[in-house]
Amino acid sequence: MRGVTATLLPPGTERGPRRWPFIGNLPAFARDPLAFFESLRDGYGDWVPWALGPQRNVLVSRPEHAGELLGSVEKTFRPTELGWAFRQLLGNGVVVATGADWRRKRALVQPAVRPRQVRSYAATMVECTDALVRDWAEGGRIDVHREMAGLTQRIAVRTLFGSDAAGREAPISAAMATAQRELGAEFRGLTLFLPPWVRTPGRRRMRRAVDVLDREIAHVIREHEAASARGAERDDLLSRLLAARDEHGGPLSRKELRDESITLYIGGHETTSTTLTWAWQLLSAAPAARDRLAEELDRVLGGRLPTYEDYERLAWTRQVVKEALRMYPPVWLISAVAGDAASIGGRSVPAGTAVWTSPWSMHRDPRWFPDPGAFRPERWDADAGPLAVEQAWIPFGGGPRACLGARFALVEAVLVLAVLAQRFHLDSGPEPVAVFPGLTLQPAGPVPATLRRP
Repeated sequence: MRGVTATLLPPGTERGPRRWPFIGNLPAFARDPLAFFESLRDGYGDWVPWALGPQRNVLVSRPEHAGELLGSVEKTFRPTELGWAFRQLLGNGVVVATGADWRRKRALVQPAVRPRQVRSYAATMVECTDALVRDWAEGGRIDVHREMAGLTQRIAVRTLFGSDAAGREAPISAAMATAQRELGAEFRGLTLFLPPWVRTPGRRRMRRAVDVLDREIAHVIREHEAASARGAERDDLLSRLLAARDEHGGPLSRKELRDESITLYIGGHETTSTTLTWAWQLLSAAPAARDRLAEELDRVLGGRLPTYEDYERLAWTRQVVKEALRMYPPVWLISAVAGDAASIGGRSVPAGTAVWTSPWSMHRDPRWFPDPGAFRPERWDADAGPLAVEQAWIPFGGGPRACLGARFALVEAVLVLAVLAQRFHLDSGPEPVAVFPGLTLQPAGPVPATLRRP
């Protein structure tokens, strides 16, 4: 793809949107953050100053600058504090921790989600999906998002907690749904700036949801500890976290186990369920892509269920997932705060300035992805060559703090899509579905579909 000239201006000469006193650009951001970032990119360029309340911000929209930002976190940038609700849900897990604490936790958690370990979870992904589809019938009506959320929730609970969580899926799922709603509402509203001791109705709902999660996860942790004391061998993620030791031989504390369990649950459930929902919505309006998917599944699988080894063989299925992630990236917004001596693109960034980049906006930039509003899995064909500049596709973030569960989510999405598409097409019609930017990009409402045999 031909290069595009940078649009950085000398310091102090950049244009940005008009700001309100005290609240900055909060009204436009809260009304529609996705459209807001696209308007900044299209209206003001690749380096745009804006304000979220009293916070000084800059939006960068060039892939190389996004890559530089992501690679500089834990060096000259620090993660942004995303508010009371975010901290309540994730605690001080690997997504939130910084410095030496973050390095220790990443070293303890990362081995549990390496490709070799993900391989051992693939059978569970397929088994849960096969059980779901056995209850479907030609002509049946479903809510795609609810079905995908329920499926990936069962997979997450089984791979993360094993059989000890049997019967606890419903309260965990309901509490996570409430937490996600309240987190998105706080992030887009004035409550983001309220001190922690202020208890709004939304914050009270969030606290009740987190109390449920804490109680349910604590129960499962106790069951795992008891099983370990009896010498039982387990093959789930929590067992691996319980066995993990840092360089000094120290384990994760109970609180740390809770925080990392929530983090991995979100990575294995929330991101995959939304990705699958968007993939089905996109496929519903793309008969040629559906036909090519059916042809590949017949050719590669021949009617059998997929295995982990089929992940690499299902090239078109992976391209469908990758294109869905381009159009609806789970991580739709990334930011970090400049420390001393921070810079992006060779220019200094004042300490305390929050630098933001939006995967949503970047993935829909015609400079990097021609016809960005079109669902075109063929843009990822291996023999077509690179169609976008490096770092233009960042659905899971990037740099040292990239999502640890990315491999798990990709394998899960491909295997689930393969099992379901072998037997049904989820016909949701051509009408677009509104997007709700919460912790991930969720459908704003139900996604009704009719089950059709391929």
